Amino acid sequence: MAKNEKNYSRRDFLKTSGIAAGALIGGGVIGGLIGANVNDGASPAQAPATGEGGSPGGVRGLMFFKNDAEFQILAQATERIFPEDDLGPGAIGLGVPYFIDHQLAGAYGENSKEYMLGPFLEGERTQGYQSRLKRNEMFRQGLQVMQQEAQSRFKANFVDLEGGQMDEILTAFQEEEIQMRGVSSLFFFRLLRQATLEGAYADPIYGGNQNMEGWKMKGFPGHQAAYINQIESEDFVEIEPQSLGMNH
Repeated sequence: MAKNEKNYSRRDFLKTSGIAAGALIGGGVIGGLIGANVNDGASPAQAPATGEGGSPGGVRGLMFFKNDAEFQILAQATERIFPEDDLGPGAIGLGVPYFIDHQLAGAYGENSKEYMLGPFLEGERTQGYQSRLKRNEMFRQGLQVMQQEAQSRFKANFVDLEGGQMDEILTAFQEEEIQMRGVSSLFFFRLLRQATLEGAYADPIYGGNQNMEGWKMKGFPGHQAAYINQIESEDFVEIEPQSLGMNH
């Protein structure tokens, strides 16, 4: 069986991706197995374009990305990592691409609170961030390389590929088979995957976890003012989640 034909289970994904199973028991993230998606080969879903609906306010705009083409590559990549399934929406439905866009435009993307002077050495992976590139520069380069790989491998745009073809490219990033400047493809893939998970489960005020659907899939109550009415209960209590942006 060829390497890209392996059939992993969702539990395998948690083991091989380095994610603690206890942290991600429920929700679509368990289905986000690069190379073995539930909807392998399915046509990609389209993320809402800039200025269209998809948020509680009805309008969403981009803060970092300057063109919709780059944004759509990001959207499709995050959807393959965190796909929609029978448990709930995927990355696109949760607004994860917008969460990442907003983060890249701020302190996270600019590495504004981190030491970014040389010398820049390879270092050990346990030493943390070791690149002269800012995160938003890594993301922009990574998305461009995804497009280049789609063109060279399949003679098509990344967003027009079938799911399995997208997975092949993302797997190549994960296995460091792709060359990037100033950063390894594995490091970029880990950044992309981590940002995708953060967008799925962060408070909705940051642009992702739309309608708190990520929390609802996990039964997480969000930010409650108090648990005084539930703390004495001996039974499991389902609590409607609340965001920091909601009035308590």
